[in-house]
Amino acid sequence: HRGNLSKFQSKTVKKEDIFTTCDSRLVSATAVNTGRRYGHGVTASYGEMCYHDNSLVSASLEALIQHLVPTVDYYPDRSYVFTFLLSSRLFLHPYELMTRVCHLCVEQQRSGDALLDKIRFREVAPKLVQLLTEWTETFPYDFRDERMMRCLNDMTQHVARGDEYSWRAMQQMTQRLIKRLSALGQYEEAVSALSAVAMERPASLKGRQAAGQRGDVMSACDDPFVLAQQLTHIELDRLSFIGPEEFIQTFAMKDPLENHKGFFRKRKTSNLEAYINWFNRLSYLVATEICMPVKKKQRARIIEFFIDVAQECFNIGNFNSLMAIITGMNMSPVARLRKTWSKVNTDKFEILEHQMDPSSNFTNYRTALRGATQRSETAHSSQEKIVIPFFSLLIKDIYFLNEGCASKLTNGHINFEKLWELAKQVSEFLVWRQVICPFDRDRRILQYLVTTPVFTEDELHLASYESEGPENNMEKDSRRSLRSSLLHRENRS
Repeated sequence: HRGNLSKFQSKTVKKEDIFTTCDSRLVSATAVNTGRRYGHGVTASYGEMCYHDNSLVSASLEALIQHLVPTVDYYPDRSYVFTFLLSSRLFLHPYELMTRVCHLCVEQQRSGDALLDKIRFREVAPKLVQLLTEWTETFPYDFRDERMMRCLNDMTQHVARGDEYSWRAMQQMTQRLIKRLSALGQYEEAVSALSAVAMERPASLKGRQAAGQRGDVMSACDDPFVLAQQLTHIELDRLSFIGPEEFIQTFAMKDPLENHKGFFRKRKTSNLEAYINWFNRLSYLVATEICMPVKKKQRARIIEFFIDVAQECFNIGNFNSLMAIITGMNMSPVARLRKTWSKVNTDKFEILEHQMDPSSNFTNYRTALRGATQRSETAHSSQEKIVIPFFSLLIKDIYFLNEGCASKLTNGHINFEKLWELAKQVSEFLVWRQVICPFDRDRRILQYLVTTPVFTEDELHLASYESEGPENNMEKDSRRSLRSSLLHRENRS
């Protein structure tokens, strides 16, 4: 274990991706909060835009929108495009932004001379197509809003009147977008169908011998490495459908500017939420598998198996499944099985728990994550590229960054330093998300993992008491109450 762990030990991370240019513009949240963001460098203002050491730190919303608009001799930096498209939704709807950008791009070419206007627009059209391509490829889910698609189609027609090459590029871009949105719809339907199957209740009060007829996880897969590989497939599949904007729209839900009932309230963060639900399901699946067997020896065997699976997840770089397994094994119905745990060698489990220890803001995990990230950047194989973060902590980090820094300064300017930092966090996720899982798929194991019914919390507690009886009066009262309520629930159904 220590040999594998050494792969992840690293002090520095050198990020090499399309958003690298963003890094020089970043400052710490602490610096933003304490007003030390200008340090000893040179600060300069150009109109309504403020720079520090040639890095944009604040600006009015209007100036930021204008800065996004391409001209004949200007195209915004790619890191700026990503950062503003990502976080502008904190201040205005994507449809409003797109409408204003397209309008400004067209209006800036008007001179009063129809022929000159056509020539000027032909020159700027490829840059407008480039901007819209970056938008549709990085934030395709924005275009589930029919108004966004109408605006895109209107611009396609406008471009067609001036530049055939750009018009064809717009058509190809739109086809790719429609294909992506179609894949998203199919994915969401599949997740919904799988969830419906998984909602079926496993046998509980009707006899755990009957429950045993369904088999257990080791009858589906008895190789910890293979099971860890299949968990990694599920993780990467679900990660790939999370839009980067979903992180920011979690905050935008609270924004008073959000008043359009279509875009923000429909499937706004559904893929992010589905991924969190997967984490919870895996935790409950682990607890169910442990509490289900009647015999102590089998329960101990299942615990040891999941410890080995967790170990393999760590070695792969799948920290989300690792934490879900640890969470399931630490749920009180499992943790109270003292006689069962006495039969288990817990040395490896204690090392894994230490690795994911929440103390000091998960410092051990963050060290391992940095090491995994560095391994990914210098990878010689597709397996070494895998980095699947503990997702709930990633969301928590982004949440506290948003809550800890003001989005607007006292002069009314947008705090762009904060937006750079949000972009850094989310762009790192995009790099992790794009990795293709290199392992062979086993459909039978995958089906088991995503559809096998799991116990509810009450059912877990009751199964735990059935495995190892109550140890005190409080647990006796709890078992009696659970039996009564679950029997009543089953009779009603």
